Amino acid sequence: QVQLVESGGGLVQAGGSLRLSCTASGLTFETHTMGWFRQAPGKEREGVSCLSRRGDKTWYADSVEGRFTISRDNAKNTLYLQMNSLEVDDTAVYYCAATPNLGPWCYSSQYEYDHWGQGTQVTVSP
Repeated sequence: QVQLVESGGGLVQAGGSLRLSCTASGLTFETHTMGWFRQAPGKEREGVSCLSRRGDKTWYADSVEGRFTISRDNAKNTLYLQMNSLEVDDTAVYYCAATPNLGPWCYSSQYEYDHWGQGTQVTVSP
């Protein structure tokens, strides 16, 4: 079955950096659009970033544009999210998601994704 396993979360001070990873198994990684989402306490899950299957099309939420970078290594079945200049408002559980898509685009909406990881906690302290 499909498994997405996130790692790399933790506690960091504001202004710091973290790199999240999501390793996929049970699917043909290079045929899937990938995305990162997050859910803060008391808030709905929101899109953070997405990446096309070939890694040439990206989308970022306005709140993270210029600070976060999404990337993928299809040879390693792994998706990354480099998070720099972290802010307290970035505190959330971060989820990766996958959906099959042979097109050259990615999806910013969580409703387009078929598979989800269990999430990794990111906490940014003042």
